Amino acid sequence: MFRAPTILIGLVAVFIGIHLARELLFDIQADFQFLANFALIPARYGAGPDGAQLVFPYPVWGAVWTPLSYIFLHGGWMHLVFNSVWLLAFGTPVARRLGTFRFIGFFLICGIIAGIVYATAHVGEFVIVVGASGAISGVIAGAALFVFESSGPLARFGFDHSTEALRAIPRRPAHKVLSSGPAMMFVGVWLGLALLMGFLGVGATSETQNIAWEAHIAGFVAGILLFRRFDPGVEADE
Repeated sequence: MFRAPTILIGLVAVFIGIHLARELLFDIQADFQFLANFALIPARYGAGPDGAQLVFPYPVWGAVWTPLSYIFLHGGWMHLVFNSVWLLAFGTPVARRLGTFRFIGFFLICGIIAGIVYATAHVGEFVIVVGASGAISGVIAGAALFVFESSGPLARFGFDHSTEALRAIPRRPAHKVLSSGPAMMFVGVWLGLALLMGFLGVGATSETQNIAWEAHIAGFVAGILLFRRFDPGVEADE
């Protein structure tokens, strides 16, 4: 995370700037209205359990942009710090390997898919969902597909963390990478923690505005499935 490229520093700065602006400019009522406009709320997409259909601002366009805009909102400072640390730690090798524009596309698509899956699983429920956790889960999945390789950054001390060195790590099919011991253990522990947080009702913040375990797992699976489409690395000679 101490080698974080500019794009990651920029993303974290945007997260902080938006959250700080909300705290400085909005009272509770105005902030709730802001979240109604830009947070992901499954009740936008269908009637609730009692059959009532809630009315939201910008009913059509809001349903389109909130699966993207929710990524940039957070439920509190602890939530923001938690996500920023994970993004800087796992996003650094991924951003260097993919490059700025590929990374942004990969990050946002994983977050959008995570949000859509959550909204589909909870359609009709009035739950305010915010945070980059789903997108970061996709980035973590992408990192898992090359950092554990024998020529990867976790294989030895003194690894050259340059873009050239990271892109020189051969690109192998996901099922082969994830069948190796370290990668399999990492994925198993990560998925176990995500499920445990969901079953225990634990989030990255004690506030009600947090992203659920379904979005974590959806983002992670999206990262596994989509990373190769963004990865400019060379194919392994197998």
